[in-house]
Amino acid sequence: MKNLIKFSLAILCLALSLTAFSAEPVVRPKITGVAYYATFVSNLEKSRTFYQGFLGYEEAFHLSKPDGSVSKAVLKVNDHQFIMLVNEPDRGEGLQDYYAIAISSVEQMRLYLASHGVKVPEKVEKDEFGNNMIEVTDPDHHKVRFVEYLPDSLMGASRGKFLPTSRISDQLMHVGILVGNLDAANAFYGKILGCKETWRGNGPGSKTLNWVNMRLHNGSNHVEYMLYKDIPPPNDRGGQQHFCLAVRDIPKALADLESRPGRKAYPREMKIHHGVDNKLQVSVRDPNGTRIEIMAFEPVDGKPAPSSTLPPP
Repeated sequence: MKNLIKFSLAILCLALSLTAFSAEPVVRPKITGVAYYATFVSNLEKSRTFYQGFLGYEEAFHLSKPDGSVSKAVLKVNDHQFIMLVNEPDRGEGLQDYYAIAISSVEQMRLYLASHGVKVPEKVEKDEFGNNMIEVTDPDHHKVRFVEYLPDSLMGASRGKFLPTSRISDQLMHVGILVGNLDAANAFYGKILGCKETWRGNGPGSKTLNWVNMRLHNGSNHVEYMLYKDIPPPNDRGGQQHFCLAVRDIPKALADLESRPGRKAYPREMKIHHGVDNKLQVSVRDPNGTRIEIMAFEPVDGKPAPSSTLPPP
């Protein structure tokens, strides 16, 4: 009888320990930075001329459609960051297709997001480049990919290659997304993904907050909210939805761009702008209107601009 009681107690303890183990929260995997940014282009050759001939990037590889034409051309910023040119009919000025965040384990992220109520795929998939990936939708309906680079993927095979000195920048600093509800965006990017707010700002004369920078957990890149009461229609997003390339010296970068042969094919004026965030920048737009911020790493005098105290729109 005593042995039976001891055995029953042992079974009960084991059951309780297993229940406690299964109730442990899923740990968020390490987030290492922005992996790539994909934007629609309606004329691939014009876009290649802009990104390669003017900004100086090299095409690392491309994917083909069934008819043999190019579906996506992939330009390399560095071994971990890429720009995707999605060769499809124009869907609106500067319209983003998706962007990707690099993480240490996609399966762990899938389980983690599911445990926080985010709708996720039933299983991890391979992206078109051979990496582990899941794709979710953020509160403002942006497609966000979480990608785990694999050595045998197209990215892995390009490691150490396609990195010409002509690149205007070797770091994709941030992506800018349109946000209509600050609280909902923070619930996803802040509470769930662990992004940390580093700065918020407003334009001259604005009565409401315009921008919020959210640094990715474990990384130096960030997501920039572009705040709106009403999200602009597709044909009016090119000046807002954007990505940012970082440089050490803005005057030098501008002089470099002005001297390039590709400048002749670029019709817009370029000038240095002193941003509200106290950083110098030069903005350019690709043939479809996507804005690319070329921005200094550090503030002009080394002092970050104070955050805005205005309410969100």
